[in-house]
Amino acid sequence: MRAIIAGTSLLGSSVFETWKEATLSTPYGKVLLRKTPGYLFLQRHGAKKVPPHNINHLANVWALKRSGVTTVVAINSVGSLQPGLKPGTFAIPDDFFSPCRVPTFFEEEMKFTVPRMDERLAKQLYQISRSLDMKVSPGGVYIQTMGPRLETRAEIKFFRRYGDMVGMTLASEATLCMEQEIPYTSICSIDNYCHGIMKKPLTVTEIVRNASKSMQALQRLVRTLVEEKLP
Repeated sequence: MRAIIAGTSLLGSSVFETWKEATLSTPYGKVLLRKTPGYLFLQRHGAKKVPPHNINHLANVWALKRSGVTTVVAINSVGSLQPGLKPGTFAIPDDFFSPCRVPTFFEEEMKFTVPRMDERLAKQLYQISRSLDMKVSPGGVYIQTMGPRLETRAEIKFFRRYGDMVGMTLASEATLCMEQEIPYTSICSIDNYCHGIMKKPLTVTEIVRNASKSMQALQRLVRTLVEEKLP
């Protein structure tokens, strides 16, 4: 069983209309899943569309594990820290960094996890994306912030020394998947330049507009992943 995790970029997508809905109860709360043979879809923000800082990552990943998921392909929306990573393109990060605390299943256990993005999945995802003529960059460091506000100019000036893109979900999600030994990779939709990267002031309207433009490419990608049965 494979899983696709996505957020608001695919919120209004028709891709999952025919997938069957199922609600799974977990020790951390209920999770809404959509199912088709061989695949699950998880809307990370849930049915109530909670903001990034309130996403129930523990419930989400627990539900995937108990559903027999063996690989995860995530779709994340990000801001670019580097002029070369242009809005309207995509990136497949190979590492992540979080200055904030991320959730864990091991609150009361002395158990450690070495976090690694899955290289094999990332390579396959890159090849499929390229075959669809998507402008995608391999590699890069994803920096996770807490949200819900965007980052200050000073924060972005600091982050760009160490990272390539900024978002609010991947580090938490990926860490929990790794704790549950579920291989994880992500394709990031670059929806804007971060605050202060370019002279033109950043607006929320710009972010929403660019995310909408990327949705068609992401829908084609999801359909292809399901058809080709990515291992």
